[in-house]
Amino acid sequence: MADDHEHHSLFVPPLIQDHIQGVLSASVVLIMYGDYECFQSANAYRLIKVAQQQLGPSFKEDVCFIFRHFPQVQIHPYAQRAAEAAEAAAMQGQFWQMHEMLFIHQQTLENGYLVEYANHLGLDIPRFLQDLSKGVYVAHIIADIQSGYRSGVEATPALFVNEIRYRERWTIKQLIAAIVAATN
Repeated sequence: MADDHEHHSLFVPPLIQDHIQGVLSASVVLIMYGDYECFQSANAYRLIKVAQQQLGPSFKEDVCFIFRHFPQVQIHPYAQRAAEAAEAAAMQGQFWQMHEMLFIHQQTLENGYLVEYANHLGLDIPRFLQDLSKGVYVAHIIADIQSGYRSGVEATPALFVNEIRYRERWTIKQLIAAIVAATN
């Protein structure tokens, strides 16, 4: 494999246009590349949420979480459209709510279900549908995918802790240990 950063570090640093929980100035910045149709991505996201709960207020103060899209369309036919739905929801201030909904219902991501989820969240449905039909967010998703490739991401989930690729086991104990180690 090419020596391009040894594929251990993040090529595109955190950006203000990323989907962010917390503040970019936090001592630990977690960046996850995920695919809404990927079972392992859903599990990784759940682990991060458990870490948020277990670390409590210190997580909110010391840790920033960023999600970037990495739909693997060759194996997940609905992942790209789900990412577009999340972006359409983001434009209506509901990214994290749609993000959660998509991971919960990752077995049902066809267009009709995406509209149901948008309706459930109280989104402006005509605007949501117009954004999806015009492919308004495709370029944003492609930029996320390209940033992932440039950072050595080949599959999801992929996590970076302070711009270094997380290579440990995906367990709550290992993840919390990595977060705590990164705060020091």
